[in-house]
Amino acid sequence: MRTLIKDGHLIDPANKKNGKFDLLINKGKIEAVEPKGKLKDIADSKIIDAQGAIVTPGFCDMHVHFREPGHEYKETIQTGSESAAAGGFTTVAVMPNTSPVNDNRSVTDFILTQAKETSNINILPIGAITKGLKGEALSDMGELKEAGCIGYSDDGRPVSDSEIMRRALEYSKMFDLPCIQHSEVLALTEGGSMNEGVVSTELGLKGMPTEAEDIMVHRDISLLPKTGGRLHVAHISSGGSVDLVRQAKKKGLPVTCEVAPHHFTLTHEACRGYNTNAKMSPPLRTDSDLELIQEGMRDGTIDIIATDHAPHDLVDKQVEFSKACFGIVGLETALPLTLKMVDKKIISLEKAIDMLTFQPNRIFGLDKGTLGVGKTADITLFDDKEEYSINPSNFKSRSKNSPYEGWKVRGKILHTLVNGKTVFLSLIHI
Repeated sequence: MRTLIKDGHLIDPANKKNGKFDLLINKGKIEAVEPKGKLKDIADSKIIDAQGAIVTPGFCDMHVHFREPGHEYKETIQTGSESAAAGGFTTVAVMPNTSPVNDNRSVTDFILTQAKETSNINILPIGAITKGLKGEALSDMGELKEAGCIGYSDDGRPVSDSEIMRRALEYSKMFDLPCIQHSEVLALTEGGSMNEGVVSTELGLKGMPTEAEDIMVHRDISLLPKTGGRLHVAHISSGGSVDLVRQAKKKGLPVTCEVAPHHFTLTHEACRGYNTNAKMSPPLRTDSDLELIQEGMRDGTIDIIATDHAPHDLVDKQVEFSKACFGIVGLETALPLTLKMVDKKIISLEKAIDMLTFQPNRIFGLDKGTLGVGKTADITLFDDKEEYSINPSNFKSRSKNSPYEGWKVRGKILHTLVNGKTVFLSLIHI
């Protein structure tokens, strides 16, 4: 049976479409995209009324933690997938800091098997750069690619050894996959809980200086000319790092970067009251850093938006701030938080959609993120005008660790399709 999505406002940056279009889906593929009213109702077709909705390619998040294997009490591939679909995401890349670490074919195979059996979206594994995330010896990067990994990262921990990172970048060139770096000099952040600044001083907490990020970003960029590898800077948080990436791009170096919504909407002020839901790594920075990140989004230095979805159980967060786990859930709040940047005229709505759809797929070499004829029908529909208050208790994620409870936002996911099949449908409008 065919599916006709009609009367919606389509935004497809890759194909430069922004207006009233109807889409016809057949056997999981886009069969036709035509101006509103040109596609007549097809006999025996299912009709999706998109009146008042924005229709886009399915969102793509290249940085999530689904905790399986090893920490299923926080999240599983199934619950993480349900959370992703509810947030409009049809494709996600899962980081390797599981237990065991995804540093070999057997773990990659397990993730892909679990995804096939329990997930309703596209799950893409990221392989570890080093064995056990210890930073001491490279993993078998070739084997990981053959098994299905689309990139390499030790996320959660940086690759501190410069020689090992240099070799990793050389292999990344050979395999044409990016190295994704958690940029942090551990000697400068050891024992830290939040950004080093006036707030950390007032709270009596050890801080994590921006220099820890800036130095590592500078080192990794410096390795690119000779290695030719592809560097992707994860969850950029420092204004200084944004400028380093900007200058590297001007030189034509193969570097890209991502920003998480919490780093363009929150500052270290959110940690007051010892709010552990605002504890994350890299930490929330200053007003100045936030402004420079927003400028990086505006001028294109920052390529994509990625949530760094990091679920934690209550027992991980309801402890002293210094002992609490880093991270927040982010998949189900990404759209409304991104729309705040549209409201502030930092980026246009079309640019926001581009950063959530086509650009992540382009960077990772995936044939997704567009609504062109013949492409896979991964599609998101949302109401950009519906206003509501964020309520973490309603999240599909197994964990509810969010600093955004009670925030007034706009932008409601209505319908998410993967391969032309509905994986999320909003039945209740708040």
